[in-house]
Amino acid sequence: MTAGPKPTLLSIIELGGYPNFTPLYEQAGYAVESITSVRKALGLLKKHTPDVIVAEFNYQSDFRDRTSSLESLLAVLQRSAKTRVIVFYEKEHEHQLVRLTSRFPIHDALPFPVDTAKLEASLRRSAGG
Repeated sequence: MTAGPKPTLLSIIELGGYPNFTPLYEQAGYAVESITSVRKALGLLKKHTPDVIVAEFNYQSDFRDRTSSLESLLAVLQRSAKTRVIVFYEKEHEHQLVRLTSRFPIHDALPFPVDTAKLEASLRRSAGG
């Protein structure tokens, strides 16, 4: 019995400051691509749509019409119901994230510091569709 292609995971690391989770993503069975900005992710989404996107919610109070660059990404992903989004966020910005998730669905939101067991469980649920 041969396995099909691995599901794909796009890791968007804008600010970082947390462990490199690529080994965990790979251990969970994903082919991983990492990039450093939502702008680059938007360009990549024109070519292919990953199964899972892991991104940071970086609240930006200076944005006039949105809460963060993540909002732009989620708006584009509305066209692709298959992509699951896992968001890392600062606890003090949770109320802003709630505003965002009331308009755009996400698969999971994990506060910093990211609990690796919760991240692994979320990845496994993502793979289950």
